[in-house]
Amino acid sequence: MRKTKKIILGLAGEIAAGKDTVAAYLKKKYGAETISFSVPIRDILDRMHLPQTRHNMYSLGTDLRMRFGQDILAKVITGDVIESRARIITLPNIRLAQDITYLKKVPGFHLVAIDADPKIRFQRLKKRGQNPDDRNKTWPQFLRDAKLYTEIHIKGLMKKAPHRLDNNGSFADLYRQVEELLKKLK
Repeated sequence: MRKTKKIILGLAGEIAAGKDTVAAYLKKKYGAETISFSVPIRDILDRMHLPQTRHNMYSLGTDLRMRFGQDILAKVITGDVIESRARIITLPNIRLAQDITYLKKVPGFHLVAIDADPKIRFQRLKKRGQNPDDRNKTWPQFLRDAKLYTEIHIKGLMKKAPHRLDNNGSFADLYRQVEELLKKLK
């Protein structure tokens, strides 16, 4: 029996660019597994009975990186990717160059940039309410969040991505681009 090659998509994009939307689409259509850098951080915050606000997630992630090395989360996530039996894996929140230090050595890894206009991203953020503080977020707060350490490096990382998705249109437009990307990678 031939072993099937994995397709591992590291999705890099600014806040609410559509990374989770792409991951959800691939999970629903192909049974893809989503492995997220935020899960270990969310798990710790839950265990400590702290809210999963963007600020708390940023602070804890920064503290973990300072204490255990800038690549601590990359090591954990790469191990999860290697152990996964899924044929398609999405990593919907690649933010830092350190995040892909080990991943780029894993066969089948592809860095994909997802871009969308800031005003569109702001409206999507408020609508989805992924974090408890998102629904009531103001435009100045959204712009301030974009200046967090974990966010300011995303544009540079996106420039290094060999694959791009434009998420300024409809779901159908985005899904069509995802399908074209998968055809190219198979």
